[in-house]
Amino acid sequence: MKHYLYKIQPTRVEMLAEGLTPAEQAVTSEHFEYLKGLTEQGIVILAGRTLNTDASSFGIVIFQAESDEAARAVVDQDPAVQKGLMQAELYPYRVALMTKT
Repeated sequence: MKHYLYKIQPTRVEMLAEGLTPAEQAVTSEHFEYLKGLTEQGIVILAGRTLNTDASSFGIVIFQAESDEAARAVVDQDPAVQKGLMQAELYPYRVALMTKT
């Protein structure tokens, strides 16, 4: 298994400061459930976002996949990416240290 990181940023930055529209809220819920499911399957290692509400805000998802193609599929199947709520950049990544819980 290889590790990957994808960085996501909202396509409408105002949603962070002004709030989500009902449609954005629905997609955000789908996005969360998608990542939750991948976490339960042991694919996602970590997911979260910065708390600032300006254009520099971003989220990251660190996950594992068998191949570059499989990693691309994880990103492309994210409902927030599919529906244009967020733009995503995929990077190969190496986890060097991780706490044991």
